[in-house]
Amino acid sequence: MWASDIRRWSLWTMAAAALLVCASGVTIAQVQYARGQNVAPVFEGWEHNANGTYSLVFGYLNRNYEEQLDIPAGPDNHVDLGDDSLQPTHFYPRRQRFSFRVVVPRDWDVKRRVTWTLTSRGRTDVARGWLQPEWELSQDVIVENLGGGVPDPNNKPPTLTIQPIKPYRRAPSNPDRDAQPRRPRGVQIKWIYFRGPGAVTFAPDASTIVYGEAASLTTKATFSAPGAYVLRATANDGQMYTSQDVTVSVKSTSLAQDAR
Repeated sequence: MWASDIRRWSLWTMAAAALLVCASGVTIAQVQYARGQNVAPVFEGWEHNANGTYSLVFGYLNRNYEEQLDIPAGPDNHVDLGDDSLQPTHFYPRRQRFSFRVVVPRDWDVKRRVTWTLTSRGRTDVARGWLQPEWELSQDVIVENLGGGVPDPNNKPPTLTIQPIKPYRRAPSNPDRDAQPRRPRGVQIKWIYFRGPGAVTFAPDASTIVYGEAASLTTKATFSAPGAYVLRATANDGQMYTSQDVTVSVKSTSLAQDAR
């Protein structure tokens, strides 16, 4: 090999090394969108129910950091066992875990998929769930995924009681995980809008965190349009939670509904 070839080869080697060094030092910035992005369904895993049936558990990722989206049950929001499997139609920002369960019989084929399809902002995403043994959910897995830290084996889920109050008329309006093994178990109650035909606002949507005693919350829900709505109340002690859904039938947009 001639000296000029050796020098040329050395220059190429040095250039390649410099390229590798530069590439390894590149930081790709993650763009965060407040609005305008779509919602993707997520299969979380499955649970073995006491009666022998199975629950396939789904959540979602709303890629927006602020915008809440509504996708009615139907062609753009359907589970292949039937368009309406009581999946959410109102989607809060970012990652929302363990949003709903699809119950299948005890003789369900372990290889058969259940598919949840969401179409929004011109994009279609699909989540497929089946009874893969490694995907069975335990309470410990759920606690850790919800950021509750190391589960306390003596902790029990909160109990939750909902007491609706008679509707009244009002003027129309416009519509890193915790690594601590023991955290104080203060209880908080929170309302979310799960599904329905219009917008819902809560005043307030959450209680203060209460330690060592029962929490209570009286909330006024305001609806922008008539129809059937599903609201969800959740009592959470920082590790474990209990949820209960309430169906509200709104016949007039001038009605507000109190719930306690």
